Amino acid sequence: MSFRTTADYVEDVSPGGGALPPRAWYAASDAKSLSLNGSWRFRLSATADAEDDTFAEPGHDTGDWAEVTVPGHWVLQGHGAPIYTNHLYPFPVDPPRVPTENPTGDHVRHFDLPADWPADGAAVLRFDGVESCARVWLNGTDIGEFKGSRLPHEFAVGHLLRPAGNVLAVRVHQWSAGSYLEDQDQWWLPGIFRDVTLLHRPAGCVLDFFVHASYDHVSGEGTLRVDSDTDGRVTVPELDLDLATGESATVPVEPWTAETPRLYDGVLATEGERVPLRIGFRTVELSDGLIKVNGTAVLFKGVNRHEWHPERGRALDPETMREDVLLMKRHNINAVRTSHYPPHPAFLDLCDELGLWVIDECDLETHGFTEQGWRDNPVDDDRWTPALLDRAARMVERDKNHPSVVMWSLGNEAGTGRGLTAMAEWIRGRDASRLIHYEGDLDCRDTDVYSRMYAAHAEVERIGRGLDGGTHKRRALPFIQCEYAHAMGNGPGGLADYQRLFEAYERLQGGFVWEWIDHGIRHPELGYAYGGDFGEELHDGNFVCDGLLFPDRTPSPGLAEYKKVIEPVGFDGDGDGGTVRITNKQDFADLSALAFEWSYQVEGETAESGSLAVPPLAPRASAEVKLPEPPAPHPDGGETQWTVRAVLAADTAWAPRGHVVAWSQFPVTARQAPAVAATARPVRGADRITLGPAAFDARTGALLSIGAVAVRDLRLDVWRAPTDNDDGASWQDDVRHGPLWRRLGLHRMRHRLDAVETAGDTLTVRTRVAPAAWEFGLATVYRWTSDGTRLKLTVSVVPEGDWTVPLPRLGVRFALSAADEVRWFGGGPGEAYPDTRAASMTGRWRSTVDALQTPYVRPQENGARAGVRWAELGGLRVEGDPEFWLTARRWTTEQLDAARHLTDLAPGDAVWVNLDHGQHGIGSQSCGPGPLPGYFLRAEPAEFSFVFTETG
Repeated sequence: MSFRTTADYVEDVSPGGGALPPRAWYAASDAKSLSLNGSWRFRLSATADAEDDTFAEPGHDTGDWAEVTVPGHWVLQGHGAPIYTNHLYPFPVDPPRVPTENPTGDHVRHFDLPADWPADGAAVLRFDGVESCARVWLNGTDIGEFKGSRLPHEFAVGHLLRPAGNVLAVRVHQWSAGSYLEDQDQWWLPGIFRDVTLLHRPAGCVLDFFVHASYDHVSGEGTLRVDSDTDGRVTVPELDLDLATGESATVPVEPWTAETPRLYDGVLATEGERVPLRIGFRTVELSDGLIKVNGTAVLFKGVNRHEWHPERGRALDPETMREDVLLMKRHNINAVRTSHYPPHPAFLDLCDELGLWVIDECDLETHGFTEQGWRDNPVDDDRWTPALLDRAARMVERDKNHPSVVMWSLGNEAGTGRGLTAMAEWIRGRDASRLIHYEGDLDCRDTDVYSRMYAAHAEVERIGRGLDGGTHKRRALPFIQCEYAHAMGNGPGGLADYQRLFEAYERLQGGFVWEWIDHGIRHPELGYAYGGDFGEELHDGNFVCDGLLFPDRTPSPGLAEYKKVIEPVGFDGDGDGGTVRITNKQDFADLSALAFEWSYQVEGETAESGSLAVPPLAPRASAEVKLPEPPAPHPDGGETQWTVRAVLAADTAWAPRGHVVAWSQFPVTARQAPAVAATARPVRGADRITLGPAAFDARTGALLSIGAVAVRDLRLDVWRAPTDNDDGASWQDDVRHGPLWRRLGLHRMRHRLDAVETAGDTLTVRTRVAPAAWEFGLATVYRWTSDGTRLKLTVSVVPEGDWTVPLPRLGVRFALSAADEVRWFGGGPGEAYPDTRAASMTGRWRSTVDALQTPYVRPQENGARAGVRWAELGGLRVEGDPEFWLTARRWTTEQLDAARHLTDLAPGDAVWVNLDHGQHGIGSQSCGPGPLPGYFLRAEPAEFSFVFTETG
């Protein structure tokens, strides 16, 4: 004998019951609405059926219940804990069954209708997002249940409303059959995390409507037709349009693009309601094997964006959403993939308004089934197809009126199967005006683009050249990297190399960096918590922190690098010849919105500056522009260069006048290397050797001081605290340098003293630097000379034995007893590494030691400044020959390496300085490819020198 419990709907593969058909979302109309956001009474149970349904009755006493804020997640409000997994399901895989231990949150909201609420009684209750399964009662009546966490659900409730004393009860289950469809790389966060709204539905109100607004790039005309379930009229005053619904009109218009987001205000008016419209005319098509908008192929310079706030999780407020879009626009980003679910609909309003291309992705991922070879994958099981179609419909119907949405994505990492094909067929039948995307469809059976993740540079180039193979259909389709350049920790490296490929081959239409923001959760002891910090049974550590923004939305160096790499203006200059070739890299806009400035630097300081006359170049056009005559040379000579900037000529909706959009630098005269005449001679004492301003230990040759500045532990250094990209991902087939470095002992190098020699004007210290247990090493010689005031160190390094790996770094490190302000002439203002230095601008910079640090959520190598000619800190001036990489910290590399969180790092009694001849590249091997071979720091003979001067 079998029986069903009251919670059987939790494990039902259906999308639910009782909800109204999906329809277009709009922010407001002249019909009344009542937000039910705010404080709700809350009770948490350990299982889905631990409590009965009496809590939903109007008279039930919830006075002793806790309170939570809606929108919100109860696990971020003191009830239970978050769980982070990348793709493993945090429960046994037995679809559609879920554990008995199923945290279930009962939510209750009491409300009265406003005094002016219409008396006709028709109303709809809308939930914009609940994870993962909800059952709803109003005034004791069960009105339905639903799954599909990041999708809207509406219920007809007008007949149940009372003027006062309404009781809305919602039971939310953390796990459900729907959880098998929502295995995205993110925190599992149950709760009512988007808005809850009561909408009055007057007689003759707007139901569903579809704005069709195409653009003919040949005639310059737009065609508007608004289909509506309720008859009405559409007016667009600026275009002098007054149409019946279903009627078309063609008029001259300015088209909508992400570069020129032209919107026309209109109104859809039915007998009972007026809905504002924001209409963008544009046409998306697959033509000549390319994704084209308004007849022009587009190049996506995009990011993947999960919704995230470090305190509220996925419960985002309008200000945070706007901040995201403004930051994207200010960093030259032109596209967003809404990984891996439709965002809050207000975000798409902002994309329409400010201009971003959007790939709108369905709330679907079944990645955990890869662990069993995709056996029992719901997308290839007909029982689940209604749920998949429901999710597709709720995405398309909600978002179909946004001009920013140019592609529908079927989901992410869900394998392949009949369910995906059914989704694609339904979407094409409903909306033929957009393309369909899905990365996992390698044969492109159901998609209009060939999409990949983390393809290495060489493969991307082969695809661009049409040498990739695959089905005939696939070879004729455009290519995008829907995820690339994994922005985890320090990095991503190789962005400039990818962009050069995207710009070189027409078929390559850009990509989307993974991802926008680190998903760190603010924590009182840890700073920001990541996977494992909440005692999860399974977790994927800090893999959840892989964004271009830190959790507090501070841009990382990776975002500065991306902005530079994708800037919409190209500069190709001959600084000595006095000309610069300027190219408009935009697809649609000319350069009339930009002003151009020049400046001339001598030894990193601006000597003169002015404006540069640049014609308003059409998209993809170029022009040679003459620079002014440079100032007269300085009598002492010196390094000189031009800097050219493109800035906003006037305030825009996303940035103020003067905001720097693009820049470049062109050298004119080269730097003169520092020279020290070796006139002083080393003098041996009982326990000291003096040479010019310096003192050394007579036995070991160790530097002790330069003038009054104490220096200790100066020696060759090859170790860096491995970055996330050094450590790589466990599934990578390539060599992951971080683990190999550690296995070979590069983090514990031993320094053997072979000789301390004083001869003539030179103090020579001969050493061998090598790891225990291995025969390879580095023969290292330190040669010290001085002119009596300045001290010069020349380091010679010769590898010995069979070095099979590149070095993490190569240079010297030492400790100063005190240092705070740092001044330098070289690359800045932010950090840079060999394959992340496009944004490093040569100039004179200053910082504190503390501000030199980059606060990656998991501490790791950071903060190097590239191309440093000289630096001043702690009473010393250091000049390099050649230029060097500068790092300064209040902790050792070993302490940095051992830290799991920033709060583990405590300033010590010294500042540790690294002067590096070389650094190994960064890459993005935390999920993507490692650094290109050209950025390897190979173990080869090297010689480099530094000149030290006490600054007094």
